[in-house]
Amino acid sequence: MRYYHVLLSTVLTLAVLIYVFISLYMPSELYSRGVTVLGEGEILLPLPTKITKLTVEEALLLRKSIRKWLPEPLDLTQLSMLLWATQGIVEDAGFGWYRRTSPSAGATYPVEVYVVIGNRSVRLGSGEFVEAGIYKYDYMRHSLKLVKKGDYRTDLWRASLRQDWVREAPVTIVLCAVYERTTGRYGERGIRYVHMELGHIGQNIYLMATALGLGTVAIGAFYDEEVSKVISPARDERPLYLFPVGVPEKPFRTSFEELSTLYEKLRRS
Repeated sequence: MRYYHVLLSTVLTLAVLIYVFISLYMPSELYSRGVTVLGEGEILLPLPTKITKLTVEEALLLRKSIRKWLPEPLDLTQLSMLLWATQGIVEDAGFGWYRRTSPSAGATYPVEVYVVIGNRSVRLGSGEFVEAGIYKYDYMRHSLKLVKKGDYRTDLWRASLRQDWVREAPVTIVLCAVYERTTGRYGERGIRYVHMELGHIGQNIYLMATALGLGTVAIGAFYDEEVSKVISPARDERPLYLFPVGVPEKPFRTSFEELSTLYEKLRRS
C-alpha cells in the first residue's frame, strides 16, 4: 500500500511538472473554431470560405457609409473575411506570383494592411478575445502578426481629426502604400495606379462588410505622421486610407422594389 501511494505521488508530481514546463516554455496555442493563436504573436486566421447569404447585387444595393456602432465585438471569422477581401490570395499563378482579391497594376501590389484592435473587440470564442493591439496582415499566411500591444483607438481618433466613429469602432483597418513598388515600373504615373488600387480595395471592404452584416466608412482625413506613430509601419509604408468597422447601430435597409419605384419616378420627371 505504501509503495502504491509513493508511486501515485510520483506520477502526480511528474504530471504537474510537465504541465508547468509546457505552460512556460512551449509556444502557447489557443484553438477555437479553426483559429490558432501562436505564442510568437501571430494569429492564424480562419481560412476564407463562403459564409454570407447576400448576392453581389444585394451587397451593392445595401452598401452605405456607417458611422455609428453598437457596443459589440466582431467575430474573428468576420475579421478574417474582411482582411481576405483586402489582399487575400485567390490563385497560385506560378513563378512566385499569387493573384489577390483586388486588381493591381502589373501585379506590383503596393498595399500593406494594418489592423487596430481594441480591448474585447474581436471574439475568439469560449469567452476569449484577441489581445488589443496593432497587427499587420500577412497575406501569404492569412494571419495577423502583432506589432505592438495595447488599445490604440483613442490615439488613432486623435490622429484622424477626432472623428468619433474611429474611437468607437471595435477595429479599424489601415491601408498603407509602398509607392516605389509601382512607380519603379511605371514611373510617376504609377502614383495614380496606387490610388486606383486603394479604391478597389476600399470597395471590397465595403461590400464584404455589408455582406457580413457589418458597417464601415472610408476615411482619408487624418494626420499622416500621427497615424504612422500609432501603427508603427515600415519606413517606406505610407498610411493612406482608414476603415473603421463595427456592428451598425442602424443597418441600412432597402429593396430592389423600392429602387424600381425610384427609377420610375426619375424617368417621369
